[in-house]
Amino acid sequence: MNFVPAALTVSAAVCKTVTINLTHTGSLPRNAMGHNWVLSATENAQGAAQEGWSAGLENQYLKPADIRVIANTKIIGGGESDSVSFNLSDLKVGGDYTFFCSFVGHFAMMKGTFTIAE
Repeated sequence: MNFVPAALTVSAAVCKTVTINLTHTGSLPRNAMGHNWVLSATENAQGAAQEGWSAGLENQYLKPADIRVIANTKIIGGGESDSVSFNLSDLKVGGDYTFFCSFVGHFAMMKGTFTIAE
């Protein structure tokens, strides 16, 4: 239960839009061991994850319209893939961002750093 790679760096000078492609390499269905990719400011990540658990699988374990969530894929099961694209213009070069899985209980192990470079 981890992201590979565990850290991502994107150049704001080169990229205006980023696309994240997530593939679940396991075999269990999404309701048993689903995964997603969620981006948030680091200071908001844990709260967004924990408050999302009560939102349920149908909401990707994210509170609907949570302004702390910058971008997210849907929850996928084994063998499935999903993508999300987002604009870097609202993010700060050198800002402190974390990506994580919002499936219940996964936040502790499934998270990484997202850095925007010049």
